[in-house]
Amino acid sequence: MPRGLFVTGTDTGVGKTLVSRAIIRALLSGGEKVFAAKPFATGSERGKDGKTIHPDVALLSEALGGPVWVGYESTHAAAPSMAARWEGASLEVETIGQRLLDAIPAGHCAVVEGAGGLLCPVGPGAAVADLASFLGFPLVVVARCNLGTLNHTLLTLEVAQNRGLTVAGVVFNQVTPDSGPVEAEVALELARLTRVPVLAVVPFGDFSGKLLKRVDWCRQMAAPDAPRPE
Repeated sequence: MPRGLFVTGTDTGVGKTLVSRAIIRALLSGGEKVFAAKPFATGSERGKDGKTIHPDVALLSEALGGPVWVGYESTHAAAPSMAARWEGASLEVETIGQRLLDAIPAGHCAVVEGAGGLLCPVGPGAAVADLASFLGFPLVVVARCNLGTLNHTLLTLEVAQNRGLTVAGVVFNQVTPDSGPVEAEVALELARLTRVPVLAVVPFGDFSGKLLKRVDWCRQMAAPDAPRPE
């Protein structure tokens, strides 16, 4: 089985792409060969040439320096299940997952960016978590660094635990300029509540990836015994 990480979030717009880009760049700078994937790219934009491109895919491709694998693409900015229903399509998690695994070149490690959160629906009875389970890569959970994030993060960790998913760690991303006691203490509070490591806390407006580059991402990929929430 190839090595890899599955980047998920507590919600949409929490910074999954920012973190995925930083992971890709860190792995490349460390001499690793990297394969990047966005299995569900809903909300793609159509250019003047008629071609579609998802903004996140474009950013991932820039970091990778090459094409990004996409399993399903739609111009509808909605959950994959809704976009597929509107288009008369049917998304099969195992089919997309197997296609993704087959596309990973030998010797490459994979960085897979999910859509929304773990329970973002793909179809009736299927969610992004099912794809993460099929792939088997440890999760990197990206969460907002603000009021309410502990509830969202703990819910995500509970879903992961109940489905037997390994969580490599959590990255808190400050998505608003507001800074107060919540933003300052949220990582410490999560550490008090669970045994899941906080890998980094990204300040508002920091797109450099410097803090994320300090993380040993290769070690995170090879951590099947990473701590789970208590």
